[in-house]
Amino acid sequence: MTALWLLAGCALMSPLPAVAQAFSPVTTDDEETTSTVLPSTTKTAAKDATAKDATATTATDPDATASIIDDGPDAGPAVNDDFGRVNTREGTVDGLRSSLDPDRDKAPGIALGTFTLKPALSQSFNHEVTKTGNSKESRSYLETGLKGTLTSDWSRHQLTVTGEGTWQRNVGGEGATEPVANVDAELRLDISDDTTGTLRAGYRFEREDSTDPNAISGASVQSGIDRYSLGAGIERDFGILRGSAKVDFERYAYGSAELSNGTTLSLSDRDRNAGTVTGRIGYELSPALIPFLEASVGKSVYDLRRDTLGFERSYDNYAGRAGVEVDLGEKLNGEVALGYETYRFKDGRLDDISGLTVDSSFNWSPQRGTIVTYGVSTGIEPSTTAGESGALVYAVNSGLTHELRSDLVARLANNLTFRNYPSGSSSEDQKVWLASAGLSWDMTRSLALTGDIRYERTMQATGPATNVAKIGVGLTLKR
Repeated sequence: MTALWLLAGCALMSPLPAVAQAFSPVTTDDEETTSTVLPSTTKTAAKDATAKDATATTATDPDATASIIDDGPDAGPAVNDDFGRVNTREGTVDGLRSSLDPDRDKAPGIALGTFTLKPALSQSFNHEVTKTGNSKESRSYLETGLKGTLTSDWSRHQLTVTGEGTWQRNVGGEGATEPVANVDAELRLDISDDTTGTLRAGYRFEREDSTDPNAISGASVQSGIDRYSLGAGIERDFGILRGSAKVDFERYAYGSAELSNGTTLSLSDRDRNAGTVTGRIGYELSPALIPFLEASVGKSVYDLRRDTLGFERSYDNYAGRAGVEVDLGEKLNGEVALGYETYRFKDGRLDDISGLTVDSSFNWSPQRGTIVTYGVSTGIEPSTTAGESGALVYAVNSGLTHELRSDLVARLANNLTFRNYPSGSSSEDQKVWLASAGLSWDMTRSLALTGDIRYERTMQATGPATNVAKIGVGLTLKR
């Protein structure tokens, strides 16, 4: 009797093979494909088998996980375990794997109506050593910095205001402080689909560097320079042709320098206004390659017709360039141009300054989280030395920003400036090399730890070189 009960239980517990064989494929008249109808118990068993097969495949091939779980928007339910539980995924619109927001760990900013303000307050402790020949000077100082960005969130047009300022206070040693303040505003006007206008305004204050050729020798505190700027521009797309025009105005105002004997020296004879009009026309070979021609005309007028040495330093400047714009998206973009520029002074005793110009700027991102910048610029720097017109100034700069981790960023920068005076000039050519490195660690979304080192070397044909080394560490509070 017991054996009969065992045989009956086994028959009740094993219906699947018999049931599966009892059901044959069913084909309808409206379908060309054949489908097999299974009862619910059979479907559950099939899902369990699929889950076990997927687990075994994943164990031998790690890459198989992606094909099982992420097959795009048309993928079926994903099996999570061997117990038959499933979780249907909602795919992306374009079928691509979704990625995390790169700014998820950044400070969100402060909402002010239709604007977003992102302020940052920094405090650092720095030590600086300056050495010229046998002379050596060192100082330790605290540097407080405040910067921020105010950006509009409008459906059309955009206003962006950026500001930055640093203030230094010596806490040990001797040396001149170097305060800096800078504010820039830019309004982009979306006039039409093919036309964009731009209005700009700015202000910058800085102290003249003691190694600058125009600096006052022996001054304990160099002159402060106020620079005001205004600008307007328009760009229009004419199909394969692109045209732009802009007007820039700058105002330079120089403060007094403090001499070592306690007196001051006024430098108001260097105050001047400068204006430039620039036009450009480009031909679109492709969206990524646009050759262009550019021409500019400018004029600089000093407040005083003659400086304290009796020279009339107002001048006219003319420049022409030919180059190409490159736009390969986030990977590579920028432009390079070659040209010629000349400055013609009103005073016949001052020689005109002319020379070949090289200008370029490129941004390259070889991989996500890494940005390489490179630039070359050419300009003319008027002189304040008696009988000297000025120098043709070439500057080369490069920089690297790399995310070692999502919260740890390394920075490298390198700059070389070369001042070339005309032949026969009493002033010597000058080279200035500046290299710096730094790290930023975002401990939280609002607090970052920073460290920086910098080295600057100023060299001339004769005389000792000036070397400045600086190291600093600080905290930055962001919102």
